[in-house]
Amino acid sequence: MKHAIKSALPPALWDFARDSYDALRRLPDLGPAYLHPWRRESLHRLAALKDIHRGQRGFILGNGPSLRRTDLTRLRGEITFGLNRIYLLFPELGFPTTYLVSINDLVIEQCRDEILALPIPKFLTWRAHRFFPPQTSLPDLPTFLYTTYTGPRFARDARHRLWEGATVTYVALQLAFHMGFEQIILVGVDHNFVTQGQANQTVVSEGDDPNHFAPNYFGKGFRWQLPDLETSERAYRMARAAYQSAHRQILDATIGGKLTVFPKVDYNSLFQH
Repeated sequence: MKHAIKSALPPALWDFARDSYDALRRLPDLGPAYLHPWRRESLHRLAALKDIHRGQRGFILGNGPSLRRTDLTRLRGEITFGLNRIYLLFPELGFPTTYLVSINDLVIEQCRDEILALPIPKFLTWRAHRFFPPQTSLPDLPTFLYTTYTGPRFARDARHRLWEGATVTYVALQLAFHMGFEQIILVGVDHNFVTQGQANQTVVSEGDDPNHFAPNYFGKGFRWQLPDLETSERAYRMARAAYQSAHRQILDATIGGKLTVFPKVDYNSLFQH
C-alpha cells in the first residue's frame, strides 16, 4: 500500500507527507530525547566538542571491501571516524579510530557489548538508549545523537536533530562539521553492494559477507538492512553543498569506489613520502 501511494504522488508531495507524519510521530519522544539525564549529558559533551578540530583534516572510514586494498597503517596519527563494526580491523591495524559512529538499530542491538568495550568516544543514535540498562552510569554511556529517518537536512550543530540520510557516513559528516574540520576525506566508502533487494529491507545473512571488508562483518545469522543508495546520494549532495558554503571540503579517496558526488583524490598522495 505504501509503495502504491508513493508511486502515485509527485516526489516533493510524498516527501512533505512523509516528513509531516514523521514529525507528528516523533512528538512523544521529544521530551525524553532532550530532558532525559543521559541525553542532557550527551548535549554537554557535544557542546565541548563544538569546533574542537577547527582547521584540521579528518578521515571517515567506511567498511567496504576496498579497505583491503588500502594501506590503513598510514592513518596512524590521523584523526579518524570509524563506522559501525570497523573495530573488527583494530587488532590487525594495531590502533583504533579516534571516534566511532553507529546509528543502525540492528547493528547496535547485536553488537552493543562489543561497541561499549571500545576505549574510544562513541556516538550512537538516541533510539539505542533502550538497549542500555537503566542503571548504567553516565561515564560508561556513549554520546547519544538525536537522529531521524526523515526530514532531509544537513545539521551544522550536532546538538540538534540529524537526518540519517540512509547512511551512517552522512551522520559522521554532520558530526565532523560540528567539530570544525576543514577537510574530510572518505576512505572505504565503496557505495556498492553485491547483495540486491528492496532498500531498507531487513534480511538475515546466510553466510560470509561480500559487501564489507571482513566475511564476518555481517556474517551468518546477522540481521541487517539492505542499502538505500539513492537516498544516500541525496544526502551526500547536501553534505557537499554545506561544506562548500562554509569553505570546507569533502574528498573521496576510496580505491575503486562507485560514489561520484565528491571530488576524487589519490589516497597515497595525501601523505608525505
